[in-house]
This record gives sequence, C-alpha cells and structure tokens, in this order.
Amino acid sequence: MSVRPYREIQRRKCRQIHVGPVPVGGDAPITVQSMTNTLTSDVKATVEQVLALEAAGADIVRISCPDEDSTRALKEIVREVNVPIVADIHFHYKRAIEAAEAGAACLRINPGNIGSDERVRAVVQAAKDHGCSMRIGVNAGSLEKDILEKYGEPCPEAMVESGLNHARILEDQDFFEFKISCKASDVFLAVAAYHGLADACDYPLHIGVTEAGGLRSGTIKSSIGLGALLWAGIGDTVRVSLSADPVEEVKVGFDILKALNLRHRGVNVISCPSCARQQFQVIKTVEVLEQRLAHITTPMTVSVIGCVVNGPGEARETDIGFTGGGNGTHQVYIGGLPDHRLKDKDIVDHLVGLVEQKAAEIEAAEAEAEAEVPQQRAAS
Repeated sequence: MSVRPYREIQRRKCRQIHVGPVPVGGDAPITVQSMTNTLTSDVKATVEQVLALEAAGADIVRISCPDEDSTRALKEIVREVNVPIVADIHFHYKRAIEAAEAGAACLRINPGNIGSDERVRAVVQAAKDHGCSMRIGVNAGSLEKDILEKYGEPCPEAMVESGLNHARILEDQDFFEFKISCKASDVFLAVAAYHGLADACDYPLHIGVTEAGGLRSGTIKSSIGLGALLWAGIGDTVRVSLSADPVEEVKVGFDILKALNLRHRGVNVISCPSCARQQFQVIKTVEVLEQRLAHITTPMTVSVIGCVVNGPGEARETDIGFTGGGNGTHQVYIGGLPDHRLKDKDIVDHLVGLVEQKAAEIEAAEAEAEAEVPQQRAAS
C-alpha cells in the first residue's frame, strides 16, 4: 500500500499572479502580509511601520487609502519602502486610479461596489497601465444586499457567490491578474467559504480569519482557521488579523507556516513545559532565549528540554539541542550528536552564540553556492 508522507501537504493547484515582484499562487512560497494602522497621510509614521513590518519578514503590506490625502501620501510612501504595497480601496473608483498612479503594486477593491461599467473599465485600465494586480475581498460582514436577501444571512454559499460575481466583472474586462479572499470572523464560516471558493475557481486565494481579536485570542482563532485551510492545501498568501501591533501579525503568520512545515524563517525553539524533573529554569530560559534570537532570520531548530527523559531524543532532530543534567551540568548537542557540557549560569549566552555561529555558517554556505552558479553556467 502506498502511503503519502505524513509531513507532506498537497497544495491546491492555481494560477499565479504577481504583487509587484512577489509571486502569489502557483508553485510560489506562501506569502505573509499585514496592514498598517497609522494614518496614511502621516507619511513618516506609515513608512516607519512598513519598515518594521519589512524587518519582521512581511512579503506584502496593505495600506488603506480612503481619501485623496492618502493616495497623495502613498506616492511618497512607496518610494521609501521595499516591500510591495497593496492599496486598500472601498467604493470610490477614483481612489483606485490614484493609487495605481501612485505606485501601488495591487488594489484591494471589489469591482461590483464601485458603480457603473465605465468606472470599472477605468479602474481596470489603470491597473493594466501601471502593472497592478487586484484582490477581490469578500467579507461576511459586508455582503451585497441582493445576496443577503437571497440567502437570508451570511453563509458559505453567499460568500462564494459574491466572490465569483466580482471575479466575472474583471474577467469580462479581460483582466485575470487577481486573487480572492472570503473572510469571516467566525472560523467555521470562513473555512467553509474558502473550501467552496477553492472548488469553484483556480485563482490564488488570500486567506484569513477577519477581526480575529486580540493577540492571544486572535492568534488562537487564526491558527485554527488558517491551519485547517493550509493543511487542506488551500491558501497562497496569509494575513493574520489581530488587534495588536501589526508586526505580531507577521510573526504569527510565519509561526503558523513553520508549524505546518510550509515555510521557515528564523529559529524554531522546541521546548518542554517543565516539571519537577527540570534541572534548570526552563520557562524563564526559553522566554529570554526567544527574545535574544528574534534577530535571526536563518531557518534552524533549537531544542531546550529540562531533563533527560525526552531531551536526547528531541536533540537528535534539531540543529542545536540543550538537555538538563544533574548537578547543574547540562548536555549540548550539535547536529543531533552530543558535543559538550555546560554549567547553569551560561545557558542563554552560550546558546545564542551557538545559534549565531550556525546562522553565519549557513549564510556563508548559501552565498558560496550562489556564487558558484554563474561560474558553472559560464563553464557550460
């Protein structure tokens, strides 16, 4: 009997679009994005927040453009940042045209909400002229009146119908460079709607549980909803919606992808909850260690286990392992093998040093491999 590898997720096959230079869909890595919460017309504050999101690893950042002041500011903002910007537009078609002219890489707009066919054509033409893609954003809280009357309430079928209706408007304009989202604050509703949409079309899907809540509760809801979708192979770009610092959205997004082995960024710390067997203060050590390792972007795994029950086993599967031992003397593993022993007082500093050294070695090897490629091409 043939058994699929248990860690392997078969992603849904879909077409690929681009948000600026960033590919979304197809065989591209699943991207992580967030949204600014500054006043867009405050260029300095907005640029600072976008740069913070870039530093956290965001692939795409969305900025709301509700008025002319915002679209004027967008032109300055785009010049100051590296990450592609999605202009968030609601209802007013002129804001979409202005955003495209200002350098937005993508327009988040529902074409059915901006008025006449002439207005839709004008927005599509602006997108074509300036190389913008689009995102159709269906939300359970703002479905069209006729669809709500048809179904009586927000439901998966209503959300899918709304998304496909907007998609047809763009298709009729010979525009196919778009992705679709169908978000809800209810996890069950969001997941069911995305499954329906995934079956109904081959466009890339931007997934998320909208208005998920604060940092803790929103992370839990998002992890359940996004985890269920990603495990099913659904999702090409993710946004975790939290009532918190947007940087936290990016961190949680990468942690979800990391947990599903879909994308890796930074250090994955595997640690025990601690118990009476612990030979050092595991919880405090891990808390400080994660803070000290936040600057590392190179993917690697580090295990921190309080005693020898599971410590050696976990260490075999990680790049760097640390296991508590008796009399304040602990075992350090490198590459899954016992390497040396360490006393209590130096734990965090020592592990940080090992991780930084390992990261430098990996980066140097990658740089060397990249340098060899042009030489090999020249030789051939």
